[in-house]
Amino acid sequence: MLPTEPSPASAPPATPAQKPLAVWLAGTIRWADYLAMSERLVGEVAEPAGRNPSLVICELEPCITIGRLGSRADVRLADADLRSRRIPVAFTGRGGGAVLHGPGQVVVAMTSFLPDLGLRPHDVGGYLARFQEAIASAIRAVRCGSAATHPAASGVFGRTGLLAAVGVAVRRGVACHGAFVNVCPAVDLHHRIDTLPPRIRQPGGESLPRIMGSLEADVQRRVRLQDVRTALVQSLGDAFAFPRTHINAGFPFKINAVAPHQPEVVSRVG
Repeated sequence: MLPTEPSPASAPPATPAQKPLAVWLAGTIRWADYLAMSERLVGEVAEPAGRNPSLVICELEPCITIGRLGSRADVRLADADLRSRRIPVAFTGRGGGAVLHGPGQVVVAMTSFLPDLGLRPHDVGGYLARFQEAIASAIRAVRCGSAATHPAASGVFGRTGLLAAVGVAVRRGVACHGAFVNVCPAVDLHHRIDTLPPRIRQPGGESLPRIMGSLEADVQRRVRLQDVRTALVQSLGDAFAFPRTHINAGFPFKINAVAPHQPEVVSRVG
């Protein structure tokens, strides 16, 4: 439970985006394929007259990823236990800590050149404020309780813990990765992972929730994944004032045609 009810962080006024948003409503993908897709999107968005801002909404096959703020110690599961459950662990250059992925979690991956969103090339804080508040607004839009951001940490908090873990990377002015929204996963394993590293505390020393909860656990009723996906697209479109939104089915590329990813080199993270 939250020690106190957090207040939503104030996002900057929405300066209109310069390009339309391409939305891809996709299925399930392996982490290695997701990372290769992300690398290719970053490269194409970064090119002169490159790809429009792209939002991929999908699910990841079961795995644990550990961002730049996390460590293996945040995963309170032995290696043998992880092997028996067939849950691989991967370190990645996104922001944030350790996150368990799998069915019932929505991946929100937005790739965009920051100036195309009406932001300065290095305005990581402005991007994060808008992005996080958009995720919180989408959760509130499907009547899933008190979703709020907090100035002391990235993510969206609810009554049962983190409802959405946020981990963003910014390279050459291009934002990538995004958020992981727990809609209806089994939360028992999530309770064995400190997604918010223990060292992050509220001003005054009071601890924030470390583990992830879920929208269904917060409201004690069924929450439909498609409703959350629809709300996320609407809320992100509003947050960045995109002139148009183009909805597509599937992934931006054929997954088996995506080249193996290169090691991530991250210049700025949030």
